Amino acid sequence: MIALSTAPTARAAIDDAIDAVLARLARRLREHGDGARALASAIARSTEGGKRFRPLLVVAAFETLRGREADRTSVYQVAAAFELLHTAFVVHDDVIDHDTERRGVANVGGEFRARGRARGADASGAALLGDAAGILAGDLLLHEASRLIALVDLPSATRSELLSLLEDAVLVSAAGELADVENAVSAGEIDAETILRTTHDKTAVYSFSAPLEAGAVLAGADGPARAALERFGQRLGLAYQLVDDLIGAFGSSEMSGKDEGCDLREAKKTHLIVLARETESWPQVSAALAEAHTGPVAVRAAQRALSASGARARLEELVRETLDEARAIVTASTLPEDCRDMLRDLVDAVQERVP
Repeated sequence: MIALSTAPTARAAIDDAIDAVLARLARRLREHGDGARALASAIARSTEGGKRFRPLLVVAAFETLRGREADRTSVYQVAAAFELLHTAFVVHDDVIDHDTERRGVANVGGEFRARGRARGADASGAALLGDAAGILAGDLLLHEASRLIALVDLPSATRSELLSLLEDAVLVSAAGELADVENAVSAGEIDAETILRTTHDKTAVYSFSAPLEAGAVLAGADGPARAALERFGQRLGLAYQLVDDLIGAFGSSEMSGKDEGCDLREAKKTHLIVLARETESWPQVSAALAEAHTGPVAVRAAQRALSASGARARLEELVRETLDEARAIVTASTLPEDCRDMLRDLVDAVQERVP
């Protein structure tokens, strides 16, 4: 989890902004039948339990770049939009991965699969209903994120810049998610550069550079400040996702929110696996990975094989190098010292996530 000094006050204000969106959505859907009302309830539950560090990044950038107090209400609305964007991606990602749970409870798709079974649907029909609900829930959340920014009380030029950031976040993330699925289903080997680019695109823009830039836009920061935050966010976001790859392979269930070794069980083609493929130990690693889906003992065997190959150490080194690049961007920038301190804290927080 990424902790920010703005969290206690900002979190409550962000929660209020999100709750207002959910209440409005529930009112609008109420008149469209029981299914629509159930969807609104499921959407509300899908927003619960997250770290909400993305909207806090918006607030942290705004505050440390000395934004005007008069704009604070607008800041919380924009911040809430980035959390709704994240939730939309999570809901859609669960559909893509055929997951029916999130954080140990039924997700939108899981709830509607149960709803379908309760109405007499067979397994195929229940799955169809669950996937439809997940897609539609994500669509509605994307719409609400855009709507929040489109209606924020700011000069039109500022609002236009924020909408452009949101658009970039959606486009890059969509491209990254599609590439990730293409990599997963491909029978051939995927090169390291392709995997690394996909890793970056899935997370770095929407989770880090776009929220930080949005806070800078709201604070009226100049071009060099925004550019520094964009570069920093891209490096930090890549490191964050690479750490997620380590967690997915070696982290505990508490760290990943799934079964230990979940990425190994699911045979995900992460950068860790690409690094292992480049070693002489790949035949042994490949054989161990082929059995990882069978249970905890096989997962631990795959973990040992990956570590012995040197792939884990190489990925940990890549994380350190990427975080060092992020630190260098901060040092070379002309950002206010408060902002630089906040960014350094973010680097440290990502480093601390390494399992």
